[in-house]
Amino acid sequence: MIDILVLYYSRHGATLAMARQIARGIEAVPGVQARLRTVPAVSPTIEATQPAVPDDGAPFATSADLRECAGLVLGSPTRFGNMAAPLKYFIDGTSDLWLSGAMVGKPAAVFTSTGSLHGGNESTLLTMMLPLLHHGMLLVGLPYSEPALSATETGGTPYGASHVAGTGGKPRPLSKDEIALCQALGKRVAETAAKLAA
Repeated sequence: MIDILVLYYSRHGATLAMARQIARGIEAVPGVQARLRTVPAVSPTIEATQPAVPDDGAPFATSADLRECAGLVLGSPTRFGNMAAPLKYFIDGTSDLWLSGAMVGKPAAVFTSTGSLHGGNESTLLTMMLPLLHHGMLLVGLPYSEPALSATETGGTPYGASHVAGTGGKPRPLSKDEIALCQALGKRVAETAAKLAA
């Protein structure tokens, strides 16, 4: 089996819901499976510790998850037009993978959830791509051959899947188009990884 890592940070559950739909798209491709992983929150307390396994959701990611995967789908809520600090902190700790070239040539994609329709989703997706390019990864987006990309009135961009969660701490459920685009993105990364492996 080929493993695709779906690595995300989610505070209120919207990005996690997207990650699960992306995993469904990945696992629609024969011989490919999704590995969901998250990252711990960043604490302002200097000596704060996190449990080894989160209370809910996926296990915390390790460097080995990145090294062993055949592809990566990276997801974060939007924070002022950029990825959330916990995910950036984790990515900033991957210098050993960069030095060894462990991620070079692997397909990658990005996804995000924002509070509002024009809340920085596209800038978040674009800035999330930058460290992946530095790692030598092959970026996969969403082409306009995906009907939901032209039909959506919620989230969805050619740069990656997006979701408009609303504000107030209780996210709106994913729309039909957002679900279709999440699954399509997962499937594209899985198909690309399978072709490269062959």
